[in-house]
Amino acid sequence: MERPIDQTDDDPRELQRRIEQASRIASRVSDQTTVGRLTAWIDELKRTLRQHMEARRAKDAIRTRARELWEQNGRPEGRDLEFWLQAETEITNRRLSEM
Repeated sequence: MERPIDQTDDDPRELQRRIEQASRIASRVSDQTTVGRLTAWIDELKRTLRQHMEARRAKDAIRTRARELWEQNGRPEGRDLEFWLQAETEITNRRLSEM
């Protein structure tokens, strides 16, 4: 069953597909109210896609740093959460200092 038009997955491929679909529809519609609503929805989808991609990049950076910390500490068992949280703090602080 198809979901309502305003509900999207976090899957970037699905978001991109919906952006392309809405753009095609908007190019064929003559009613300006409908075009305006489609354009607003496209903008919202693009923002969601950007946020998703930024979150994915941050998670990848945290994962990489956590692994580095784990390896630097001799690959101990049972401390994965400790290294993840440390990496998360480092990456978050780095991003905040860049703003």
